[in-house]
Amino acid sequence: MKPRLTFEEHVEMGRALASVRDELLRRNVQLANAYPQSGPPAVPAKKLDQAMRAVEAARTELENALYREHPDTAETTVYYPHSEDRVGF
Repeated sequence: MKPRLTFEEHVEMGRALASVRDELLRRNVQLANAYPQSGPPAVPAKKLDQAMRAVEAARTELENALYREHPDTAETTVYYPHSEDRVGF
């Protein structure tokens, strides 16, 4: 059996993934404001949206793992931290 993430590693992962998601959202909005939302020019924004959804799905699954692995210390703010607790880009 492989080792699982420690609680502290979950916290670090949660902060990083929240920041990645925030950055993808900012860039997606930037593209949506600069290019049409259909046709070939819209492809990059759609790809960023897919990436953002993949990060969200990973956060959800990791939060589930956190609650299974560390039920006494798990909190929703680990994978969905307050904005001031996120890693900046």
